[in-house]
Amino acid sequence: MDRNTAGTLTVPGHFAGQTVIVTGAGAGIGRGTTERLIAEGALVIGVDVLPKRLDRLVVAAQSDRLITVAGDVADRRVIDQVVAAAEGRIDGLANVAGITDGFVPTAELEDEVWERVIAVNLTAVMRLTRAVLPTMIRAGKGTIVMVSSEAGLRGSAAGTAYTTSKHAVNGFMRSTAFFYAPAGVRCNAVAPGAVATSIEAPFRSLYAGERLGPYLHANVPPIATAGQLAAAITWLLSDDSANVTGAVLPSDGGWCTI
Repeated sequence: MDRNTAGTLTVPGHFAGQTVIVTGAGAGIGRGTTERLIAEGALVIGVDVLPKRLDRLVVAAQSDRLITVAGDVADRRVIDQVVAAAEGRIDGLANVAGITDGFVPTAELEDEVWERVIAVNLTAVMRLTRAVLPTMIRAGKGTIVMVSSEAGLRGSAAGTAYTTSKHAVNGFMRSTAFFYAPAGVRCNAVAPGAVATSIEAPFRSLYAGERLGPYLHANVPPIATAGQLAAAITWLLSDDSANVTGAVLPSDGGWCTI
């Protein structure tokens, strides 16, 4: 075992022979998950909306166990490309890609923001999960991990669109876990709190800042690293969590206890 920069232990060969799809692979939690999976022996299909981020990932990874697909996961054609890149074997899926909503509350919420957040954070997750399930069901095994959020556990961590999308991700995960447990497919979610990633999250609402600001200032624990979240995600993807399905795992420094 090797200790990585996140302070957690990687196990070479842990995912040997497995193919895992990771969305949002070019930065943040997605990149941390991709790098950890490669270090542990997986072939990773890394997906990101920005080709330049994937180019940097390829240079950093220096591995023949990384295949990249550039595109928006909200686009059905990109999902088809991702599944095709796996060439018939999909052992795991990490739905990491997501966008924020500027903490905009309901009365100020524009249709365009609502539709885009739901498209990326929920509909794309549904479509890619739906796309990999037949392969997993035929194999009699597979693991799917959603990246939810502390905002999927409460109403005081984000704006309305983002909060709704992450609550829905939890429900989608639980339903999927229920339906496909008999087929050997497990489905779980990780709920991060504050994480140091490339995603910018400015307040785009004065009222939201006044309403949410005191809660966030008082309750948010220290910011986690992407590597710490990657450790939780890869645990759920691995056989080490073989008896876990339908669970939302908070990785938030204890925020969920407040």
